[in-house]
Amino acid sequence: MKQRLFYLIAIIVLIVIGLSSRKISFIPAETGDGLWAMALLCFLRFIFIKNKLENIAIITLAISFAVEFSQLIRWEWLTAFRSTFIGHMLLGQGFVWWDLLAYTIGVAVMYLVAKAYERR
Repeated sequence: MKQRLFYLIAIIVLIVIGLSSRKISFIPAETGDGLWAMALLCFLRFIFIKNKLENIAIITLAISFAVEFSQLIRWEWLTAFRSTFIGHMLLGQGFVWWDLLAYTIGVAVMYLVAKAYERR
């Protein structure tokens, strides 16, 4: 229960920081992508607490990359969903190679934080 609470609090904090980062001009846009991946790892870890952290990190990275590559798809309904606030926050808009690096860094950082937390 303690671990789940840690991940729930982390999700909330990461969402608040991520939304705030969009309003601060000197923070690079890719920061939000890294925070998104960190929050996704926390969400998956919250749900699948019994699974290996390493597997959760790999799945998080795979989902993050899939979401980024899906931005190359231009189906009308998907584009319409992406134009909503929720759609934009969940699926983004427009493929950018740098976002893949941001996801990778975000997952790596959250993996290290989670690993350190779970060891103690």
